[in-house]
Amino acid sequence: MIPTSTSAMLSALWDEVRLRERPPLPLVRHAQVMAWLERLRESAPDLFLVEEVGRSVEDRAIQHVRVGHGPRHVLLWSQMHGDEPTATTALFELFEYLRRYRQEPRVDGLLSALTLHAVPMLNPDGAERFQRVNAQGIDINRDALMLQTPEGRTLKALRDRLQPSLGFNLHNQDWRTAVGKSGKPASISLLAPAFDEARGDNPGRLLAKKVCAVIRDALEPLVPGQIGRYSDAFEVRAFGDNMGRWGTPSVLIETGPWPEVESEGPLLRLNFVALVSALEALASGRAEQADLERYDSIPLNDSKGLLRLIVKGAQVFGEAGGPFLADVGVAASPSVRTVQGIPRAVVVGAIAELGDLRVFGASETVDGQGLTLVPLPSGDVKEGDLVPLPARRACEVGVGQIARLMLLRPVEPAGTWRVERIIRFDHL
Repeated sequence: MIPTSTSAMLSALWDEVRLRERPPLPLVRHAQVMAWLERLRESAPDLFLVEEVGRSVEDRAIQHVRVGHGPRHVLLWSQMHGDEPTATTALFELFEYLRRYRQEPRVDGLLSALTLHAVPMLNPDGAERFQRVNAQGIDINRDALMLQTPEGRTLKALRDRLQPSLGFNLHNQDWRTAVGKSGKPASISLLAPAFDEARGDNPGRLLAKKVCAVIRDALEPLVPGQIGRYSDAFEVRAFGDNMGRWGTPSVLIETGPWPEVESEGPLLRLNFVALVSALEALASGRAEQADLERYDSIPLNDSKGLLRLIVKGAQVFGEAGGPFLADVGVAASPSVRTVQGIPRAVVVGAIAELGDLRVFGASETVDGQGLTLVPLPSGDVKEGDLVPLPARRACEVGVGQIARLMLLRPVEPAGTWRVERIIRFDHL
């Protein structure tokens, strides 16, 4: 029996339906999606209809999953940017929830009221390279008008065929995104995109705003202060904005940074709670009753307001002088590196800011008073080691430098330094 729908209970439910055997999110590739789709076909052929609706530039299949039999059609699409994979996995966890609990009244009611259409991976060529654009080098999300990409044409044709009443445009956003000036990470950002330059409202956009309000109310108990609102400046080329012009308002969900090292599980959990809460509200009619003020009062994103780590008040050497006292800010983001022909998920960090960083938030702040920050040398160096201060050129730090750093404290005898902290963001 599924418990009553609350944020905490949906969060706990995710533990039951999450995909336990999955690659790290940056390594979700087309082959993995095809394997998951085959498992859907095998496990519940009467529940899920899977069809190929297009081919990518490099001839990879773009798949459409249909589930439910209700009169209200909803379209969800993920990974139109190849390096934004979180919601791809989250969609399959949603499918598992629907499959496992299909006989329960809540899920049965959802499937009776809605017909869900999902494109789990719109840009498989970009996913293969872990890059934003497709194999042509085009941002699919800026191709809604020209339709020069086969992937964009596929999404437009599917929308035109289905005429869905609402869309969910699922993305990842920059790990430097903060919630307003709070210094907190925008772990999820929401938007009901504008359909014109005036950013006006019509019934469709008002519904999308109310669905965003439902999602905010579902997520805030789990991550207070970590829900932001994406800018609603009209982007004439973008799919979300044009969907509204074509008659399908959309909800943008942007998955962002998480303040702890382990981020994949918590962010997938938030996506699951967001999607289930929104779909249940649409199925029951609660979405139409949501309070618009709960959308309008979501703090706007600060796109560069967050750093992964700040070292406060350390002594540093710059390229043109020093030593001087400065804060040093490191920005980090997930990436993929190929090592001996094998792709590996990594977190790459670099010095992004240098100087007085009091206006920035950070997931971690390190007190650097009385310490000197220098690059980490090659070789086996660990915290607690006694080392000499590197030569002047080897002490220099600057913006853009990969975050392989160490904090040193002077000790006796003179000229000896103890390694107090090693900072590395070039690997997992």
